[in-house]
Amino acid sequence: MSNHSSPQGSSLCRLNFRRGLTRALGAMAMACAVPAAADVPASAPAPQTAPADAPKLLVAIAVDQFSADLFSQYRQHYTDGLARLLTGAVFPSAYQAHAATETCPGHSTLLTGVHPARNGIVANNWYDLTQSRDDKRVYCAEDERDPNSTSKYPVVSAGHLKVPTLGERMKARWPQSRNVAVSAKDRAVMMMGGHSIDEAYWWQARGFSTLGGRSLADAALEENTQILASLRSGGPAFTAPAWCAPRTRAVDTGPLSREQAATGPVTIGTGRFPLDAAYGEEAAGDAFRVSPRVDAATLDLATRLVEAMKLGKGSAPDMLSVSLSATDYIGHAYGTEGLEMCIQMRELDRSLGKFFARLDALGIDYAVVLTADHGGLDAPERLDQQALPSATRADKGLTAGALSKAVAATIGYTGTAPLVYGESAFGDYYVSRALPDDLRAKAITRLVALLRASPQVEMAFTNAEIAAIPMPSGNPQDWTIPQRVRASYDPARTGDVYSVLRRAVVPIPEVTAGYTATHGSPWDYDRRVPLLFWRRGVAGLEQPQPVDTVDIAPSLAALIGLAVPAGEFDGRCLDIDGGPGNSCVAKAR
Repeated sequence: MSNHSSPQGSSLCRLNFRRGLTRALGAMAMACAVPAAADVPASAPAPQTAPADAPKLLVAIAVDQFSADLFSQYRQHYTDGLARLLTGAVFPSAYQAHAATETCPGHSTLLTGVHPARNGIVANNWYDLTQSRDDKRVYCAEDERDPNSTSKYPVVSAGHLKVPTLGERMKARWPQSRNVAVSAKDRAVMMMGGHSIDEAYWWQARGFSTLGGRSLADAALEENTQILASLRSGGPAFTAPAWCAPRTRAVDTGPLSREQAATGPVTIGTGRFPLDAAYGEEAAGDAFRVSPRVDAATLDLATRLVEAMKLGKGSAPDMLSVSLSATDYIGHAYGTEGLEMCIQMRELDRSLGKFFARLDALGIDYAVVLTADHGGLDAPERLDQQALPSATRADKGLTAGALSKAVAATIGYTGTAPLVYGESAFGDYYVSRALPDDLRAKAITRLVALLRASPQVEMAFTNAEIAAIPMPSGNPQDWTIPQRVRASYDPARTGDVYSVLRRAVVPIPEVTAGYTATHGSPWDYDRRVPLLFWRRGVAGLEQPQPVDTVDIAPSLAALIGLAVPAGEFDGRCLDIDGGPGNSCVAKAR
């Protein structure tokens, strides 16, 4: 489940806003420690020259929660940026092969070329029961060793990523290469950029922020000034194209949680994202984030950085990573099949078109890859109306709190501390280490039995059972559920027990504001994503056979002639030249 670790959906230390000067309007300065760099070597030989015909700028775009199903459903309506990419190499069935289809694990595969089992990013959040932090929760993109870091407001870091990204490998080979990453989510920036990022920006409250100890570049200050003006002036609702009409239908997803029930039911399916200045800056900032506007701002900031840093104009290839988060925020808040997502698909296409046009105007030789970190499932209340009556919400009895009480009642535990820790009604569960070994083993056995007895649970595994599964290889479409679970297993970070819900069981027992639908399962609606490559002048192709998102890094490395030692990628190079040429033929120097 793509939980956000702060109210704004982006994890950070507290911010100070500097106001008064026009130049500083909307600027933000971090008040947190500089994250410690992880000891992850980007092993590479001495600096060498890139091939003369290599693109000067690699642009890696992740559209958060952009499933292959959404891509297929709206493909006929793309006329701008996505339409351009459709003239390149199109792989409509790429896989995030692992089971934990969340934001952090998904982004971690894209530019490392390895699965979560190898890069260590097994979830958005996991639990370390040995630490002194009361909630024991660890965020995937934090440095929890820093005393200023908390599970809700972490000090942002890529320290948990165990392998280098492509941008880091490029910098190790060509020191003059720049590695830049931008997103509305800090975890997307860290997972795509890695430990060594020249410029890193993500959304926080009312604009873009950066790593502790760094100042915002002029490009970010300018972007924040523009955003803040929008928050203060407001903006009209988006106009829906005629082809969105069939998606315009109100669906009641039921009341909010018991504590919020007085506010009434959550209705989805008719939203158009007005931005009301009367909300106040904070609320307007959240509305801005959960709308197509945040993608447009992310791409605008990326373009400003390209211009200011002269990316693609240096003596070595540069790396620009852009993760677009609006599809995910909208998918969670409104589901994937309503008017809201239809508008987002049109606006995503438009924003990408403007972005590519601006890159064209700069005269840069660039290559693009676009994919997603995971897919998503619609709200069960709408799925029930659309030929999937088995769709339902997970039972509250599957949450860690409820299971903790159930296990305690059967093993004779009378303590007050939780026995079971976990994020949601599925995935990783962690059993308290304060128990004596024999009682702890009994608790794990009982927890597994309770999960397997649930009619909503497909499978449940102990940590040892997952460890015994051989790491899968070959076609990810054909991997079994246990193999998918193994691909996102880390012995120290995966729970004592791992649970897989049945198909179309949404792991949100009660609707809350901003969360009506989600993802995170090993089913193909969450695993299967589109994968598109484009470079001007390269012949296009469409290959419907399944590929893996870990194939992206080796494919881009080959395109720029970057030699990487055998065995360092889990993926393979994809020949993205649909003509007689072969983009995978070694050109490294």
